[in-house]
Amino acid sequence: MSPGLQRVRKVARKDKDARFTALLHHVSVTALKESFFALKRQAASGVDGVTWEQYQKGLEQRLESLHERLHKGTYRAQPSKRVYIPKPDGRMRPLGIAALEDKIVQHAVGKVISAIYEEDFLGFSYGFRPGRSQHDALDALAVGLGRRKVNWVLDADIRGFFDTIFHKWMVRFIEHRIADRRIIRLVRKWLRAGVSEDGKWSETKVGTPQGAVISPLLANIYLHYVLDQWVHQWRRRYASGEVIIVRYADDCAPRRRRKEAVMVA
Repeated sequence: MSPGLQRVRKVARKDKDARFTALLHHVSVTALKESFFALKRQAASGVDGVTWEQYQKGLEQRLESLHERLHKGTYRAQPSKRVYIPKPDGRMRPLGIAALEDKIVQHAVGKVISAIYEEDFLGFSYGFRPGRSQHDALDALAVGLGRRKVNWVLDADIRGFFDTIFHKWMVRFIEHRIADRRIIRLVRKWLRAGVSEDGKWSETKVGTPQGAVISPLLANIYLHYVLDQWVHQWRRRYASGEVIIVRYADDCAPRRRRKEAVMVA
C-alpha cells in the first residue's frame, strides 16, 4: 500500500464518520501500472479483444493515455462480455469479462476503496478480502463447532446475489464513506455498462457482473450494510446468548443451542 493510501486508512480507522472527498489522485500512472501487473496474464479478453500481452506493448504510453482520460472524465467503461460456465448442479453460471482497461482501473480504484472499507468490515467477513481466504473461514467454523455445544446448523446461500444487487442502494452505501464524486461516477459507469452477448448489448439495471475485478469488493460493501451490521446489532440487542458469525461471500450457515445461539454465515 502506498504512503498516501496508508494515510487514508489511518483516517478511516480513527474516524468512522469521515467521508473522503479527494481520492482519485491516488489512481496514478504508477498505481495503474501496478494494477496491470497484478492481473492474470492468461485471462480471457473482453469485448475489446485485447489480451494482457498485447496491452503490454507500448505500456507506458497506454497507461499515460488511460490516466489522462480518467482524470479528465473522458474514460468510458465498456460492457462486460457474457460467458457461461457449468455449475455443480448442472446449471450454467453467467460471468462477465471486462475489457482490459476496465480491469486495470477497477483494480486500482478497488485498492483505494479497500483502504477505507477494510477498516469498516467486521471480523467475521472472510470472502475476497486481503490476507483472508476460504481456509481462514473454515478454521473459524471448526473453532466454533469444536468449542460450542451446537444443536442446529443452517447452511444458506443468497440466490443470485451478484445478479440482483440494487444499483441505487449500492451507490448509497459507498457514499457513506466516499464523497469524491469522480469515484462515485466510476462505480456508476461500471454498474451501468451493460453486457454484450453474441455481439448484442443489453442494459443492466441491477447486479454487478460475476468475474469483474471490482465486483467482489462491491459485494462485500453491500453485504456489510444489509447483512453484517444487521446481524451484529441483532446479536448485541436481542440474542439470548452468544452469537458467532462467519461469512464467506454470500454463503451462510447459522447454528444454535438451547439458550445460546451460534450463527455461522
